[in-house]
Amino acid sequence: MLELSVREREISNMDPLEFPTDERTVLQVKLSRVKPPLSVVLATVLYCAEFITAAVLCSMYHKSADSIWMGFTIAFMLLPAVLIQLTLTFIHRDLGRDRPLVLFLHLLLLGPVIRCIEALMVYYSAGKRDEPYVTITRKINLKRAQGAPMEWEISQSERTLATHRNAFKRTAVIQAFLGSTPQLTLQLYATIQEKYLLPTRLALMIITLISIIFGAVVCSVLAIEIRYDDYKVKLRPAAYLCMIMWRGLEIATRIASLVLFSTALTYWVILVGVANLLFFFLLPWGEFWARKGSLTDDVEKNFSKVGTTVVLSMFTLLYACINVFCWSAVQLDFTHKELIDRKQGWGRLAMYYCARFVENFLLIVLWYFFKSDFYEYVCAPLLCVQLLVGYSLAVLFMLLFYQFCHPCRRLFKYNIHDGLRCICCRKGRGGVRGRKPNSYSTEGTMVLGLEEPLGLLDPRNSEPRPDLSTERETDIVDENMQAV
Repeated sequence: MLELSVREREISNMDPLEFPTDERTVLQVKLSRVKPPLSVVLATVLYCAEFITAAVLCSMYHKSADSIWMGFTIAFMLLPAVLIQLTLTFIHRDLGRDRPLVLFLHLLLLGPVIRCIEALMVYYSAGKRDEPYVTITRKINLKRAQGAPMEWEISQSERTLATHRNAFKRTAVIQAFLGSTPQLTLQLYATIQEKYLLPTRLALMIITLISIIFGAVVCSVLAIEIRYDDYKVKLRPAAYLCMIMWRGLEIATRIASLVLFSTALTYWVILVGVANLLFFFLLPWGEFWARKGSLTDDVEKNFSKVGTTVVLSMFTLLYACINVFCWSAVQLDFTHKELIDRKQGWGRLAMYYCARFVENFLLIVLWYFFKSDFYEYVCAPLLCVQLLVGYSLAVLFMLLFYQFCHPCRRLFKYNIHDGLRCICCRKGRGGVRGRKPNSYSTEGTMVLGLEEPLGLLDPRNSEPRPDLSTERETDIVDENMQAV
């Protein structure tokens, strides 16, 4: 059994309420526990289920001579599958290794299956033999307002599993927004146009909806992991429940609004979709041009400027597809090595949901006035109200998540309650400045310095940082491992 190596270091310039200066912070080194790759298994099951169901539905379309539905179904089935194979091959760097069987399975679009089998084999073989650690990860583990920086020794098995998890998180997002979302929109539109529901089509719509929600939740978790990579965090079940309700209602009402609008004004929905896609695709590049920045060189060392631009363009396309249907939870910054802005953009978040609510409202109103006779037995006003209420509930769950369930809510400079309280105070006191509202959320969420995450120890240096002017605490940890 590995003995714990304990080292003591003095941390100065800390707030006495958080870390007393006369106490010593203990840096513990312990062995990381290998966790089962459940996310890898779930992503693989969704990929296989959607691919097989879509293939069966395509055969039914072929028998009934529905060439249009069959063509679009095949396109939305193959596009994400091919991109997933390229992503897995790129992340695992198989092109530079002698693995012909794995590459052949990738050509057969079975890459996720062989990767899942590899992850399960690594997990079940872990612990059966002694293996030295290959790296050490340093995180700040704070719980109940007390804690210290800690080091975890990462074994070879855990490092391999972490690579698989990270790869499948990316593929889940690709599958959700480049395949499942357009597939669900297409099948729902086909159901309304043909006025009957096939059991296979219903099964495909259910699978795609689950895949979309899973991908949206993974996207939110990845945003948290990248922003607060100095912290060891863990999402609680209540946070996952809030995110599932938030993402599920948001995406379902958005797709329903677009499909209803397309049944009344078929060609105009193309203009709406293209305008949304172009706006979110050009927005990061416009901000990059306005800041006169230079492209980061950390995407891939072997890439030229042209190659880096192509990769960033594909990344921006995925970002735009996400924002067409739901909030992406991140803002792109091509000058940063992680390509993501670490600031919590409350203003952009508010503008997005206000604009999206207005757009959905206009789409539903236009459908109401131009709807076909197919809806004569449907209470159209009630359906409009239900869609608007559904989107409002999605916003409500989003606010609950950021106020109470967000794993890094204590690191926010301003939380949801603080923002609303400040607005009320300004209206009631004539805009008095310089005072912060005394609320229950201020003590837990109001901290100084939002722009840079606090690291009590630099992850690349074992010595404490000389300047600790900001204070942060959190009670969460994620399973993402960052090597030194």
